[in-house]
Amino acid sequence: MSELATSVSVESQLEAYRPELTGYCYRMLGSVFEAEDAVQDTFVRAWRGFDRFEGRATLRSWLYRIATNVCLTMLGSAQRRVLPMDLGPAGSGHATAPGEPRPDEIWVGPAPDSRVLPENSDPADVVAARESVRLAFVAALQHLPPRQRAVLILREVLAWPAQEVAELLDTSVASVNSALQRARATLAAVDTTADVHRPMDDEQKALLGRYVRAFEAYDLDALTTLLHEDVTMSMPPLPLWLRCPDDIRAWMAGTGIGCRGSRLVPVVANGMPGFGQYRPSVTGSGHDPWALVVLGLSAGRVAAITSFLDTARLFPLFGLPARLG
Repeated sequence: MSELATSVSVESQLEAYRPELTGYCYRMLGSVFEAEDAVQDTFVRAWRGFDRFEGRATLRSWLYRIATNVCLTMLGSAQRRVLPMDLGPAGSGHATAPGEPRPDEIWVGPAPDSRVLPENSDPADVVAARESVRLAFVAALQHLPPRQRAVLILREVLAWPAQEVAELLDTSVASVNSALQRARATLAAVDTTADVHRPMDDEQKALLGRYVRAFEAYDLDALTTLLHEDVTMSMPPLPLWLRCPDDIRAWMAGTGIGCRGSRLVPVVANGMPGFGQYRPSVTGSGHDPWALVVLGLSAGRVAAITSFLDTARLFPLFGLPARLG
């Protein structure tokens, strides 16, 4: 076989693992952009070392070992990524300013399902995969030390046996089990619940339909009735976050009034329903990108509204148009 054919064969074998490796690195790193960089680095290292890969482990295990080492190196010099709720107490809906934007590298970011979840036709597997990339869960993972994070993802999310995880991390089964216990204890103190996107669920479709109609009409009475009593709203990279329907309504009627007249384009982000939000253009014509909105749903209500304002990077990532006419 020619060198070119061999190269093509290796690349095709590696590419088959891109979505699941990106999902793994995303859970580890909290940023889909960093996750894609980590996977690319993993593939470069694997391609260069492929002739030394002797098949003593499966190709999948070998790639996960490389990807884990890449992520652990990246996390060694990185600040922990957060959501605004991790930075301090909730603000007031009557606030006149949301605070100065914080640097991109401190925020947990959203991810399109197509980038971080492998294709699967089994509905139960699809739901389980979506649950493992929920925004609150990925944010909670960032509270764990990097090696604990790897153990929990490999054992709890990907269902690897303890022995395989121990071999991947060059440690003992006892150490893996201990790390898993500590990771579980940390996550137990963090609320990671949210309903995943279920496109065939009539109740969820009806709730989302009411949300879109109320938001686009800027009917704050109707919108408030859809909010959970403990609902939160945040707008990374701005540090301000709000809790409770009254504060969110006050914000939308005051400082956030510029969202009146917005249009929403549906997307799926982190296994959850979301929207590309376009506000009326300052030119007076059409609508310009404003936010990538991820909704957390719980008990038939909207429990979290996270509006990511970095539209220059996020709208192309989610395949959203540059503007609406």
